[in-house]
Amino acid sequence: MMSADNHTVFYPVTYILTGIPGTEESHFWIAIPFCLMYIVTVFGNSLLLFIILTGRSLHEPMYLFVSMLATVDLLLSTTTVPKMLAVFWFRAGEISFAACLTQMFFIHASFIAESAILLAMAFDRYVAICDPLRYTIILTKSVIGKMGLAVVTRSFCIILPLIVLMKQLKFCRTNLLPHTYCEHMVIARLACNNNTVNVWYGLAVAILVIGLDAVLIALSYGLILRTVFRLTSKDARLKALRTCSSHLCVILMFHISSVFSYYAHRFGHIIPGYILILLANLCVLIPPMLNPIVYGVTRKEILKRVIYVFHRWCRGSSLLS
Repeated sequence: MMSADNHTVFYPVTYILTGIPGTEESHFWIAIPFCLMYIVTVFGNSLLLFIILTGRSLHEPMYLFVSMLATVDLLLSTTTVPKMLAVFWFRAGEISFAACLTQMFFIHASFIAESAILLAMAFDRYVAICDPLRYTIILTKSVIGKMGLAVVTRSFCIILPLIVLMKQLKFCRTNLLPHTYCEHMVIARLACNNNTVNVWYGLAVAILVIGLDAVLIALSYGLILRTVFRLTSKDARLKALRTCSSHLCVILMFHISSVFSYYAHRFGHIIPGYILILLANLCVLIPPMLNPIVYGVTRKEILKRVIYVFHRWCRGSSLLS
């Protein structure tokens, strides 16, 4: 330890996640719906992956992108929720500095990856509707594999500097984190030296990366709508719009939660802290839980495959009994 600016500067070995401040007596009960949402998330996304990977008819570009999205949703929820439940139920909030940075890396990398996958899915719908004759030529499995690799590489390259910048900070206030998971801005606020670079880099990622993805998605759907409304057949227009409905629902869920997360840190002094943290938890719980439900309900091919799998499972169970 060393003294600087009348503060004790230290490099924390561990942090302690305190959960949602002001709601300690309700932590046990808050965790119950969180646990149920996590179970639905794991089951739904695992089933979706199984359905897509085992169904040859679903080995199409759109469904391969859906499987990437399900993988990212599993990563995000599994990175955050088990520790969240441990904090709520067992007061097991202790987490090492290295583990905290690792969790922070995967949380933010998951958001960046999900944004890129939604952009890839928008491009997929653009090609399918605006240039259908070249769809299978443009979106080959090789191209989709390269797009998946680009998603992973981009996420790694964008978030790694954030971790490096975080390791440069000196901490002098406390090792108590008033949150349920290691969030970038929450940790940065504990620093006693200048954290301006960290703050601005985080803002740049939110605005330039996710914001740019949102603009490109909007542009894709603008071109899609222009093509759709030029179709002479009403049935063709409805069919084209239906193919985009599930994707639009997922885009709205993701970007609404992203916008909330961004503005929550800007106006955190206005809204009570416990509400911000509760809503931040819902932002990492609700989209991963609802995504497989949206695709399962709106995509007939997936729904048929789910029904077929459950029918076979029920038949197998009845034969064994």
